[in-house]
Amino acid sequence: MLLTSTDAGQIALEFLMADWNVSEFDREWFNIVNSRLIGASWYMVELAVEGLPDRWFIQVYDTGECDPNYTFISPIRGSEGYVDLTHLPHLVAEVLVSERNAR
Repeated sequence: MLLTSTDAGQIALEFLMADWNVSEFDREWFNIVNSRLIGASWYMVELAVEGLPDRWFIQVYDTGECDPNYTFISPIRGSEGYVDLTHLPHLVAEVLVSERNAR
């Protein structure tokens, strides 16, 4: 395996930021929670917005490619409102609203 856990985490973070077209300024709100090797050829990377329970799980292969069908999990449903997002920048909140509504 040529990738390290740190490399896989950064690749997954960049993939999510590009997928949502997140600006450099707003990227600081997202962080790598965990990056663990699964088998011999890929990592499972867990990403989050600091202080919120929402999680993205992205597979990063040893080639440096990400599976575009990542998983988003949140205990908060879109129908429950978005009061917890009022302190976030508009784009970060918009990403979370979209993900929560898509579930």
